[in-house]
Amino acid sequence: MIASLLPEGMSLGHYAGMAAMVLVGACLQGIGGIGFAMFSAPIAALFYPELAPGPLLALGGPLALMSALREFEQIDWGAAGTALVGRVVGTLGAAVCLMLLPPALLSVMFALFILAGVALSLSGRRIEASRGNMVGAGVASGLMGTITSAGAPPFALVMQHLPPPRLRATLGCVFFVGASISLAMLASVGRFGRHELWLSAWLLPLMVAGFALSGPLNRRVSRRAVRGMLLGLSAFGAIALLLREAFGA
Repeated sequence: MIASLLPEGMSLGHYAGMAAMVLVGACLQGIGGIGFAMFSAPIAALFYPELAPGPLLALGGPLALMSALREFEQIDWGAAGTALVGRVVGTLGAAVCLMLLPPALLSVMFALFILAGVALSLSGRRIEASRGNMVGAGVASGLMGTITSAGAPPFALVMQHLPPPRLRATLGCVFFVGASISLAMLASVGRFGRHELWLSAWLLPLMVAGFALSGPLNRRVSRRAVRGMLLGLSAFGAIALLLREAFGA
């Protein structure tokens, strides 16, 4: 019965794998403020390519909104506005890449962007949150986020000085608006339509459930451990994608 309602051509087992990935990714996001796309994008590229980037962005947008609303009073509106200026520019650049570049090259770019995000997250550099740096992070996030759905690392690097509640809330605000802009751009170049929207709707309950699970886990799970696991899985998935493209597997 359930299988007959799924998007055309999808088995129940395939859906279950995607659902588990979304559940875990949403829980990681709820704990650390980022994590859904960094966890899900490499796995989706390898095993569930129909999810990247559109449906992951469609799921990540509401997830980011829930993060922002949970700590709404902590949002740094000035930082969010500045970041979104750059995000729009980066999204436009990503749309051009999606229209002009062949699929194989886009896959390589996808993996390299994920690895760049991991490197940024591990760099430990402290960058001043100036207007110029915020706009630059927005451009990088728009480019990475629209192509891979994972646009968090540039912002996380520039905004790392913020207290955790303010960081989560501000990033949630930025990513909700940014995901909406990216989805509009993907739709305009034929990369997000009815099928992707239907698939997103089927996975939405799992995203909500994963975020709900993060509430009681927030104080019990080490954010450092979550971050290490997240970056390791992201790097492994990106490298596996590069090897697949290199050897034509």
